Amino acid sequence: MSNATTGLDAARKQEIKEVVCDILEIDEDEVTEVSLFKEDHDADSLRAIEILAALERTQHVTIDQAELSRMVNLVGVYTVIEEASARG
Repeated sequence: MSNATTGLDAARKQEIKEVVCDILEIDEDEVTEVSLFKEDHDADSLRAIEILAALERTQHVTIDQAELSRMVNLVGVYTVIEEASARG
């Protein structure tokens, strides 16, 4: 499988990262593309739902709650956002 995040430009990735960090109440330099929200940043399921809802608003996409299981880090979030954007 190719890198699924290639469809998102750097500005959009940064915007997504800002939303995630704001909800997790962490500094952007504390999160990497592969650091795990739950294990590394103490995110609970409520925070995960907040992230999903905020990304739907800011990225103008619809994300099924079943996708939460893939949204464990920024790479997962980027992939889900790109797929949701492709579906329109």
